[in-house]
Amino acid sequence: MKQFILIIFFISTLGLASAQVKIGQQVTDAQVGTLLNAPVKSTGLAALKGKVILLEFWATWCSPCVEAMGHLQKLQKTYAGKFQVITVSTEKEKRVKQFLINQPSNLWFAIDTADNFGKYFPYHIIPHSVLIDENGTVVAITEPQNITAKVIADVIQGIRINLPLKEDTIRDENPWDTYFPTDTNTQSRFLIQPEIKGAGSSSKSYQQSPVFKNRRICMINVPLEIIYRIAYGNFSNKRTIDQTPNRVVKEDKQNYCMDIIVPKGQEKMLFTTLQNELKTRFELQASIEKRVKPVYILTIADSAKVNLLNRSHIEEKDFDGGSGSFNGESVRLNCIADYLENFGLVNRPVLDETGNNNLYNIKFTYMAEKKGDLQNALHNLGLKLIEAERNIDMLVLR
Repeated sequence: MKQFILIIFFISTLGLASAQVKIGQQVTDAQVGTLLNAPVKSTGLAALKGKVILLEFWATWCSPCVEAMGHLQKLQKTYAGKFQVITVSTEKEKRVKQFLINQPSNLWFAIDTADNFGKYFPYHIIPHSVLIDENGTVVAITEPQNITAKVIADVIQGIRINLPLKEDTIRDENPWDTYFPTDTNTQSRFLIQPEIKGAGSSSKSYQQSPVFKNRRICMINVPLEIIYRIAYGNFSNKRTIDQTPNRVVKEDKQNYCMDIIVPKGQEKMLFTTLQNELKTRFELQASIEKRVKPVYILTIADSAKVNLLNRSHIEEKDFDGGSGSFNGESVRLNCIADYLENFGLVNRPVLDETGNNNLYNIKFTYMAEKKGDLQNALHNLGLKLIEAERNIDMLVLR
């Protein structure tokens, strides 16, 4: 295990008239706060001049960020001495240290709890990659999958690169009302618009709205495939078979903004109406078909532990979760099965066969990067996953 070495970046100035640094502009130095897993005790970006630097904004709870680490470590090993990856997280030092214990790395890990770097390289969605050449000039603001071995080799050799620009600095706290304004008298409508550049992907079901509950869904920058998956019953990607013909591939992957409202009294027709609207507007077609598939079964391993779970007598479900945490109030055990599948924590569909329909207040955490830690968290609840095969509904896209 590598010894953690704590480094403080002492920073003097940023050589720009404005705080935000853009492609083609130069960074003379910048403060990143505390650094872990590095071989020196103090440094700054200016001291690294002569090396190509990749600033990789990430978090331990961000699955795509963690997935990108292996790729970046290979690049670091290949171009050692000429290239340095510095990951930047706003999380606490203790959590990042835990991550490094569970998943050792050859990268440097900066702790920037004050998000000072966010002033220079603003972002809304992670992972977020900033590539700086040996002269301190920003040559790319992009995503980690675009940082290939050829890209690094070209930058080292002084060859100009042109990577996709990642722009996501819009921070509208209520984008749904901004892009789809409405009033309480609106009875029905269906609106679909192109992607809004700079905005993240989000959706809203209005379950807390006394006016629009169960009769409205709004989506911002959502791929058409996912809109179909929601319309046909919230199918995860593990329950989706893509047989899309070449002629509709581009349409299938494109992002859209959409708002649908059905009249009061027709709440049960919300998803059927959405399906019909999609059929009339797009070539992509969908059907629900049975298939025998490998699955995980969520089942009770220890009834005594399940009996100790905090029971709830309130029907209003409230759930919040991510990679590394689950927090549910008034949830059934099938919510855990849905969480495991929909958050990509396992590689198969997950079926609830606990036979338990009680409501619980359940909260648990785990370290996603630590092998077996999720299973241990389930074990502490009295639950377990077993492998099986089942004949299940699959969404087939054609």
